[in-house]
Amino acid sequence: MKIDVGRVGIWSPSQAWEGSGELEEAAAEIEELGYGALWLGSSRGDLELPARLLAGTRWLAVATAIVNIWTDPAAEVAARYADLEARGPDRLLIGLGSSHAPVVEPAGFSYRRPLRRLGAYLDELDAGEPTIPADRRVLGVLGPKALDLAARRSAGPHPYLVTPEYTRRARAQIGPDPLLAVEQKVVLETDPGRARQIGRARLAQYLRLPNYTNSFLRQGFTEADFERGGSDRLVDALVAWGDVATVLGRVAEHHAAGADHVALQVLDSSDYRPTNPLPRGAWRLLAAALRETAGAPR
Repeated sequence: MKIDVGRVGIWSPSQAWEGSGELEEAAAEIEELGYGALWLGSSRGDLELPARLLAGTRWLAVATAIVNIWTDPAAEVAARYADLEARGPDRLLIGLGSSHAPVVEPAGFSYRRPLRRLGAYLDELDAGEPTIPADRRVLGVLGPKALDLAARRSAGPHPYLVTPEYTRRARAQIGPDPLLAVEQKVVLETDPGRARQIGRARLAQYLRLPNYTNSFLRQGFTEADFERGGSDRLVDALVAWGDVATVLGRVAEHHAAGADHVALQVLDSSDYRPTNPLPRGAWRLLAAALRETAGAPR
């Protein structure tokens, strides 16, 4: 049985929570607003942050997005997961992924055959005791072979920086049963120049990572779209900006294309940094609109 993450959740960098004095209060509000899950970007394998967030909430699902398979040993992550699962069953979803060469190579690893490495990590989990059951893990993947792996050996894929058309193709590939939980960046700003400035500030780091630029090429963009911080076409496709209704229109497109869950990452500063204050005002506006249109974010 898959963990219930609802139809819409919040995606937020772990660093924003680790440095926040409002951690428990903000997590409780996300739950009260009706979001189904909180996804934590760049999660550490010790799961200390998910533990605090689970302790401060009653039913909200907490998901790692993602734990780095190169730097966090499978046995250690599984042991920590088992401890938390025993204290609060059916609320913790472990997102795993192969990360990126510029992240793992400074830590002393050779970034070769990352998909094979991911498969071997899952083998180690499955052979271990305790383990992380397949329906309690998702894979942060993008390419076709990786989507197949996620469909076969986890609850499903958690793609990042993708369009509704990608969602449609991914659903067609993996079939109806696996969980398809996509991340969607959001800017509540109606001025095109300002909105794109905010979006580009966040996209800049991803344009330096081959895993993402290769994904963008597969999604129909070209090398020219990566120049000067990203073309308007690229920004507009990957970042949903505008008023609340426009942003939720993008969410609806993902759902119509086959997404089970859309995790909203709100960007609200032109110098976006993970340590900026949590965008709780935007979370409230989006939740209120979701309640009006769909009954609740869940």
